[in-house]
Amino acid sequence: MKTNRRNFLKVSTAAGGGLVLGFNWLQACNPASRQVSDAVFHPNAFLKIAADGWVTLQAPNPEIGQGVKTALPLIVAEELDVDWAMVKVEQAKLDTENYQRQVAGGSGSVRHGWEALRQAGATAREMLKQAAAKEWKVSPDECTTEKGEVVHTASGKRMPYGELVEKAVALPVPENPPLKDVKDFHLLGTRIPNVDNPKIVTGKMDYGMDTKREGMLIAVVARPPAFGQKLKSFDDTETKKLPGVKQVVSFDDKVAVLGTSTWEVMKGRDALKIEWTEDDPRETSSEHQKAFEALLKNNSEKPKRDDGKVEEVFKKGNRLIEGTYEAPFLAHNTMEPMNFFADVKENHVELYGPTQLPAHSRKVVSEALEIPEEKIEVGMTRMGGGFGRRLDIAFVVEAAKVSQLAKAPVKVVWTREDDMTGGYYRPAGMYKYRAALKDERLVGWHLQASAINSGNGTRENNFPAGAVQNFRVDYHKLESPITTGPWRAPNHNFIAFSEESFVDEIAHSLKKDPVAFRLELLEDAKQQPIGEVQYDPDRYKAVVQKAAEMAGWGTKALPEGVYQGFAAHYSFSTYVAQVAEVSVQQGKINVHKVYCAVDCGIVVNLSGAETQIEGGIMDGLGHALYGELTFKNGKAQANNFHQYQLMRIPDAPEIEVAFLQNNENPTGLGEPGLPPIPAAVANAVFAATGKRIRKLPFRKSGLA
Repeated sequence: MKTNRRNFLKVSTAAGGGLVLGFNWLQACNPASRQVSDAVFHPNAFLKIAADGWVTLQAPNPEIGQGVKTALPLIVAEELDVDWAMVKVEQAKLDTENYQRQVAGGSGSVRHGWEALRQAGATAREMLKQAAAKEWKVSPDECTTEKGEVVHTASGKRMPYGELVEKAVALPVPENPPLKDVKDFHLLGTRIPNVDNPKIVTGKMDYGMDTKREGMLIAVVARPPAFGQKLKSFDDTETKKLPGVKQVVSFDDKVAVLGTSTWEVMKGRDALKIEWTEDDPRETSSEHQKAFEALLKNNSEKPKRDDGKVEEVFKKGNRLIEGTYEAPFLAHNTMEPMNFFADVKENHVELYGPTQLPAHSRKVVSEALEIPEEKIEVGMTRMGGGFGRRLDIAFVVEAAKVSQLAKAPVKVVWTREDDMTGGYYRPAGMYKYRAALKDERLVGWHLQASAINSGNGTRENNFPAGAVQNFRVDYHKLESPITTGPWRAPNHNFIAFSEESFVDEIAHSLKKDPVAFRLELLEDAKQQPIGEVQYDPDRYKAVVQKAAEMAGWGTKALPEGVYQGFAAHYSFSTYVAQVAEVSVQQGKINVHKVYCAVDCGIVVNLSGAETQIEGGIMDGLGHALYGELTFKNGKAQANNFHQYQLMRIPDAPEIEVAFLQNNENPTGLGEPGLPPIPAAVANAVFAATGKRIRKLPFRKSGLA
């Protein structure tokens, strides 16, 4: 049933008795109602209030650690005015008939669902008030709600929601239920533990790797060892001699070994004798660097943005500065490697496991197997990390194809080495900046950028666009067989480092305080905007000022050898500014503390919000310090953590986060904490040493 005004909200009595409210998580519509006796009802998403007062909420979005399984139901509970202790949350399966956005990506779950979730809770609350008022023979206006009860203000009478369920079902649904004033929130903005915490800390949480089914086989897949190679032939004679190996199947230049235990099939894969083609082009990271340099010698045919007369201002004898910044490939390194379960039968397919794109997974599997989508069921597990890696669905398709070929239920498991050498990656890139300075002002800005396979790697409408009279962005995409894709804060994760580092360079060249210089540019964007400005200069300024205030920028006496660096960035509709306190000792960068100011609108769950910002800072810092994956002849040169360094506990700084208070709708939080931190640290290193870091990771900066 597709969503429309009439089926946006449906009220029914469920099999166990109760009030069920189905609602669309993306679009607020005028609701209608119907009564269903004992029918099983699958709403777009649903709120069930049982006769015992318990509230059950379906969580439709995949949970990858970003906290939406807690945050989305919390929004409904706030408007419903229910006691959070009386709420149960269940993970929904894929249901495109009733959910429109079952996606984990783009920091979008809360901001896309905000209005509809509030309306669902408010509608239920108003119906319960009407039911109580009818029982008490008073006006609903004389009633309020509090923690799962309707209260008659004058008499003090109270009635629990559970006692009102059957009465509420028969009532008309209000067209436009009033939403709470922000000042009346009692759940949102507080600290609410993650609903899965008890299972996580006791080891009872089910992840994809925990999936077990009767008759299930485990499969590992031999994939081309280098990008650009293909399967030529294979001999599985020795593999089939192993007692735990049941089948060997090949598909799409891959060979899968299936059996009853992970260890046996891994040994079986090792026993395969495979010949791979050697005649396809295979690339090396040094070749990419040369290609970037060649591309950046010229402008693109069509600029991504072109304000004013950039070339003219660079030829007028103005003072010029330039800097070229480089970023390597990065692996995602989720704690839980890729895995997925599939059971392909003639009339039904079950897919089950950790994916950030369940609907797209079903679509692509449908096309690959030539099986109609309506015959494919997709269930979602909690994920041991995503970071964009599980937006790729090759591992889902693998499981489906192997199951179809083997005619058995199959769980495909990737090892860490499989994922690091044959997954997909944050693309490498090179960005060349030029600035023209006149009369102590920035009058020209030119970015020439290039990255591997990345179609929109410049964020050309972000700050300082709109603040500079002459502003141009050119982009060159470098095609490569190396698979690339979203990595936490796609594009932003490198553009913020290069852009904010260069802004700092300009400020120092002008002999201006880096914070004051940013505020000056933001004021220009507000008072005299050039072209389109897609950010709010006032909100941007507010986080810049708050972070500087938190850190005592320019006023606090720092310990000897400790220096501060500043950076700010706008991503996923959220404004973030950071100050890093850093020392450099014998070439080693030590980050002691990070101050972070965030404007994400209304904070839904303070605990979850802090966790996301802190996690983003740690992730961004660790990869800035150490992260790098290189390729030689198409083969990744690291296959596990002994070759791919991550940040360790002793590297972790103290982090202080402040959220600016306002009544704006919530915006993204899963990614915006990451982009500014590399630049904040690099700018602090410059303050400490006078040396600019223009190449990631920092461990190769030659500070020693």
